[in-house]
Amino acid sequence: MAEVKDTTTALERTVADIAGRFAATPFNQIDEAIVESQGALVEVLGLDQSALWQHVAESKDFVLTHQWARDGVPELPPERQLMSSARLPYMASEAIERRIVSFTLLGQIPSPVDRETLASLGTKSSVSIPMVVDEELLGILTFSTVRSEYIWSAETIERLRLMATVLGHSLARGQARRALEQALSEVQRLKDQLALENMQLRREVRTLKPPRLIAVESAAARQVLAQVEQVAPTPATVLMLGETGSGKEVFAQVIHDLSPRHKKPMVRVNCAAIPTALIESELFGRERGAYTGALSRQIGRFEVADGSTIFLDEVGDLPLEVQVKLLRVLQDRVIERLGSSQSIKVDVRIIAATNKDLDQAVANRTFREDLYYRLNVFPIHVPPLRERLEDIPSLVWTFIEEFAKSFGKNVESVSKESLQALQQYGWPGNIRELRNVIEHAVIVSSGPRLTIPMPRASTLTRPKGRKLAEIEVDHIRSVLESTGWRVRGPAGAAELLGVKPTTLESRMAKLGIRRQERQPGQ
Repeated sequence: MAEVKDTTTALERTVADIAGRFAATPFNQIDEAIVESQGALVEVLGLDQSALWQHVAESKDFVLTHQWARDGVPELPPERQLMSSARLPYMASEAIERRIVSFTLLGQIPSPVDRETLASLGTKSSVSIPMVVDEELLGILTFSTVRSEYIWSAETIERLRLMATVLGHSLARGQARRALEQALSEVQRLKDQLALENMQLRREVRTLKPPRLIAVESAAARQVLAQVEQVAPTPATVLMLGETGSGKEVFAQVIHDLSPRHKKPMVRVNCAAIPTALIESELFGRERGAYTGALSRQIGRFEVADGSTIFLDEVGDLPLEVQVKLLRVLQDRVIERLGSSQSIKVDVRIIAATNKDLDQAVANRTFREDLYYRLNVFPIHVPPLRERLEDIPSLVWTFIEEFAKSFGKNVESVSKESLQALQQYGWPGNIRELRNVIEHAVIVSSGPRLTIPMPRASTLTRPKGRKLAEIEVDHIRSVLESTGWRVRGPAGAAELLGVKPTTLESRMAKLGIRRQERQPGQ
């Protein structure tokens, strides 16, 4: 058995030095200072090792967080860094009761389970001191020998108890500071997210205005709605395909509204409207200093949409480098902010939309094939308005009600001729073009009966596959409007078209072309 040397003076000096040092130790250096203090105490007492075990809340277990061992003495391996009530029942229960345990010989431990565990660790003598701060058990501080037995004097145990108090308070201060920093970081994250959500909601108010209804009188629209109702309750990715202005975003909103995620707003991103240099940070966020001009951290749209739905409009316009990151979101549901290597888990339902032929884009190598297959889980083709002619009256009245209320107009009826003309027009701009036409008509209206001026057909926007008669109607009507509907005479429509007036009048009658009546004051 090792004799106890007179180390009282050296120990007191070491304890005083450690206590003074911790008073000025920055919180981010506390862990390092604790280990250094353990080493100083082991050296001055001629021991072999020291361990600090932190208490696992609401249990009788302790986990090793700080240790120091003399050269030649191995540190505890990871599989031994848990002091459980199963392996050390006596030591753990005494620590829970906040009692100091010291022994010079293993035989002094009453529990055979503890003796077997300590023997397997090579421990010969040890002292275990509870660390209590504000009546809360933070852990235990242990000192031990593995080379020879050690006699623990009352003075030594008292100095080590004082040291456990100092280390405990420092540990609690570090934990409190880390908890405060985490809380402040979470507050800042929530603040950033709230600011972005508010900005997103303001965008929604500006773009959506009153609720927009879906007209489903046509078989084509009813088929799309049936698909929407099938996929909405699931978390599946949806790919909306269709021409510009055909209503893909409206159907995407219905999918979100019918899904379990409807309590949070759907986040919209127009991939074609964001500059290529900014699209990555807009979608995935950025850290401060990620690039020149990034003066603050910004969370991306995917983080804002966590727990909700993100609508990626014009997804076919995404740059290839951003397509790679989107593919990872679809595969692993994680993102990385620009300028950070830390992965962030997101729970987002993705609805993508495009008016492009993605099969052709894949063939042209402008769109990744693997991303295409990831997006194409549940494709929905939204038909153009010319294939939904039965829906036009319902859509017309939806837009009339919206604009009449906005402009303070009173519209009670629409001329039959106007509705017929609307259903004969090809609508290259689809529902968006119809909405603009109705808005213009309501603006210029002056009575309760609405007459809707038809848009001029454009050779640049005419849809493919139109019938010859439709093209002829548009051309004749355009010439007639340019002459003020004057058929005969110099510079009349017949002369401009190179036909006889009687021939033109016959064609007009056959094609149903007639001048729309103007209301008084128009």
